[in-house]
Amino acid sequence: MKLLVVDDHEIVRVGLRAILSRQPGWEVVGEAANSDEAVRLARETSPDVVLMDVRLPDRSGTEACREILSDNPEIKVLMLTSYPDEEAVYGSVLAGASGYVLKDIGSENLLQAIVRVHRGESLLDPVVTRSVLGQLRTWLGEEHGQTGPAGAAEALTEREDGILRLIGEGLTNRQIAERLYLSEKTVRNHVSHVLAKLDLRNRVQLAVYSTTKRPDGRR
Repeated sequence: MKLLVVDDHEIVRVGLRAILSRQPGWEVVGEAANSDEAVRLARETSPDVVLMDVRLPDRSGTEACREILSDNPEIKVLMLTSYPDEEAVYGSVLAGASGYVLKDIGSENLLQAIVRVHRGESLLDPVVTRSVLGQLRTWLGEEHGQTGPAGAAEALTEREDGILRLIGEGLTNRQIAERLYLSEKTVRNHVSHVLAKLDLRNRVQLAVYSTTKRPDGRR
């Protein structure tokens, strides 16, 4: 796994590199101290996962996240911060970040978070999840209307609708595959189709849509 570390504090970057480089098969391909460096290095190195500080000296990590994913949607971005900032979390998720964790998470939990993000899961620190989901519900209502993207939900196949429901229950792709007796790759393909049909950015938004915005009232 190739990783890019983005933080304006050198001691944080050094510490993260030391932790990450000890993992078999993991390589830190670059370090950036600001957003512009992060975007440039992401283009040059094509990392699998970017560890991105939310607050950077030139512009926010959220803006860098959006630009990086615009260049390469396959990259996963995990946002890091020293304290729960609901507005920053909300912006990060809408920018396409796969997750958001606090810097006091602990090394083992951070490594697990990186693995989860790398395999396509989305995660938020429990401290801020409830507020973020509330703001996302509001955003979905304002962006798509209270009944969701017009006509999009009706376009879902029965299988896609079932997978959307399981995402809303918090199941991972692997768990969904086991539940439905499908391959994990097939589930990933279905999730991609659902995202496209509903005009949503990531798994967190799918979970919110599943539980609050399904136009036929199903839960």
